[in-house]
Amino acid sequence: MKKPTNVSALDDLGRVRLSKSFFMREFLYSEVAAFHGIPNIPDDPDLAIAAGRGLCENLLEPLQATFGKIVIRSAFRSCAVNQFCNEQQKAGKKSYTCAANEANYAGHIWDRRDADGYMGATACIVIPWFADRFAQGADWRGLAWWVHDNLPYSALYFFPKMAAFNITWHEHPQRRIASYIKPRGILTKPGMENHAGDHSTFYEGFPPLRQES
Repeated sequence: MKKPTNVSALDDLGRVRLSKSFFMREFLYSEVAAFHGIPNIPDDPDLAIAAGRGLCENLLEPLQATFGKIVIRSAFRSCAVNQFCNEQQKAGKKSYTCAANEANYAGHIWDRRDADGYMGATACIVIPWFADRFAQGADWRGLAWWVHDNLPYSALYFFPKMAAFNITWHEHPQRRIASYIKPRGILTKPGMENHAGDHSTFYEGFPPLRQES
């Protein structure tokens, strides 16, 4: 598929089904892109679609099957959108939080492979089932460890508002969890003592993993 150059072609891209429940359109919206009038369109739609399917089929579908509807906060970013956002962040504007393009390849920038040639995709999501519990004092680490023990994620990064978190699928997963919520910093990564084993005491009362056929 070529990069869309008109509304009809962009509509066709939006209709691409990434998995049972998810279509490309819901991953293309960006507040930064909409407000500043920067097109958020992949340069390489085929790579973006392949990476998005990895994200949806391996991570988002089982999360939704288990916890109910999930909400996409942000996902795909074009290089132009991400670069603009990163420049605003460097200028000290706190509403813009984007790493440099190279750091986001195979992350929020789905249509670029990383420096090692791997593809990947990131989405920032909210799980209402957990957001309600988090608002009542639940520990974010419960959800983090549930994902760690059940799904083939590459990276998780948690944020204070509604316990939203970045979740990354990657061909060569890192298996790394970090957070801006207290206790802040790295929860686990390969080589840490807590990385292996059963963490189910953190998520007692959570539903078991469900996979819809």
